[in-house]
Amino acid sequence: MASVHQKLRDFVKYFSTNSSSTDQVVDTSLNPTPTDSPNDPLNWSLGRKYWHSFLVLFIVGLTAATSNDISPAQYGMNDELGISWGSMNTSSGILFLAIGYGTLLFSPIPALYGRRVIYIVCLLLSIIGSVWLACTQNTQSALWNQLFVGASESCAEATAQLSLSDLFFQHQRGSVLGLYILATSMGTYLGPLIAGIIADKLGWRWIGWLGTILSVATLIVFFLGFEETSFDRTPQITISSRADDSLAEVLSPKEESADIPKFSGETPTSKNTGHDIEHGSWHQTSRTWKAYLFPPAPNVKGTGTKQYFKLLFHNMKVFALPAVWYSGLQWGAQDAWLTFYMTIEEDNWVESPWNYSQVSAALMNVPTLIGAIIGCLYGGYFSDIFVHWMAKRNNGTYEAEHRLWLVLPAGVVSPIGLLILGLGTDQGWKWTWPYIGLGMIGFGWGCAGDLSMAYLEDAYPEIILEGMVGVSVINNTLGCIFSFVCQSWLDVQSVTHVFVEICIISFVIMVMTTVLMLYWGKRMRKSTENRYRNFLVVRDAIL
Repeated sequence: MASVHQKLRDFVKYFSTNSSSTDQVVDTSLNPTPTDSPNDPLNWSLGRKYWHSFLVLFIVGLTAATSNDISPAQYGMNDELGISWGSMNTSSGILFLAIGYGTLLFSPIPALYGRRVIYIVCLLLSIIGSVWLACTQNTQSALWNQLFVGASESCAEATAQLSLSDLFFQHQRGSVLGLYILATSMGTYLGPLIAGIIADKLGWRWIGWLGTILSVATLIVFFLGFEETSFDRTPQITISSRADDSLAEVLSPKEESADIPKFSGETPTSKNTGHDIEHGSWHQTSRTWKAYLFPPAPNVKGTGTKQYFKLLFHNMKVFALPAVWYSGLQWGAQDAWLTFYMTIEEDNWVESPWNYSQVSAALMNVPTLIGAIIGCLYGGYFSDIFVHWMAKRNNGTYEAEHRLWLVLPAGVVSPIGLLILGLGTDQGWKWTWPYIGLGMIGFGWGCAGDLSMAYLEDAYPEIILEGMVGVSVINNTLGCIFSFVCQSWLDVQSVTHVFVEICIISFVIMVMTTVLMLYWGKRMRKSTENRYRNFLVVRDAIL
């Protein structure tokens, strides 16, 4: 224990050097602390990191595309098989539930058997769902293939973010999450576009067959070329920005947490602190095929079944953390509005005065994608620069809430975009203004997910997987609810009335909840510090 206290004091001393008051420099701490092991993913070469990241982002985009490409197929199902639009709405609800609760059911597996197995299983589910979609002959098939398609996207909801966090430091996560949201956006908006073209040229069943071909090819690449990034850091001391006084309980009472800069300096590794610390990489422990496919954690007991269920129920405790609900609401609202504007694109814009074809309606996703790309740059790369600047203004101390200031402009732009699109659609405006509205909606899509999830990771950096599981459940539950009510809502009210109402809801979720978190977020993190620590202790005890 004395050595731990000394290490913490050395850490504080290492980063307590202040520059001149007129030109204070806020350096970037390396958190998590890299080890001396060549197996540590943080020490991988840039080429190796970029290849791994590309594969992760590709599967994120692929599963987002296959989960959103059903809309163009629904026209063919309705014409050829007589499947009702009400059943199509039900299939959308099944899709959302499969994504969210599939993520929850898979959540213990990365801790027990690593990240790699999740991607392989999800790609197998994608193949099953895509083949079933291509072979659909009745309503039951149209409904239940979406169960497998949705479950296949669960790897992109939490495990993908965990994989990316294995490779990069905390101060880089805004940019990394920006790329994650960008990949999600490209799949979400380009998937229906490509599917619309395929349905028009080759027939709707080829949407499923193309998904099958891409999923099989991706499975082969992942099986042969995707490395495991699980790495045992248990022996290390993790210094993080959980709460402003998170180290106060460990340091002596006289050492105030306000003196601990969260984003300053460079954390020493085990080598330069003079301590010999051994670390383990799961995939290096055995050379058998079983270990290559499903590398168990060093302390898995038997098959790990009991540990799986203990972790599954333990992971549900993340719903007691306010930041999880905040992030889930922000990202969930974007999924909810996605159902509304894609519905009016497919229903209203194919009629007078525009008379769009199916392909032209699908092309309306392009301005939304452009807005999302801008939003990802704003919420990703620019937010990393912004929080460094904020930390400099805050005497070198970084607070998780700094990033939330950037949500406020997006919280105004996105609802206005919904309003413009709804009014323009209902009143038959020239395409220019509705397209601008779609770009503004896309900007909100790119910002909301990136910034809110980066905030969650900053607030509770050691529960990235579990936190994103909670976000996924909240997010997709909201998406499910709104997918069920969307068509009924539009049937009983005009497009203008509906979009004015969701504009108001969007503003409340994006702006009002962000204001509350800016004001009370720091207090909430402090009040949940013990709950967070206990969560980690119990989780590590299960493992």
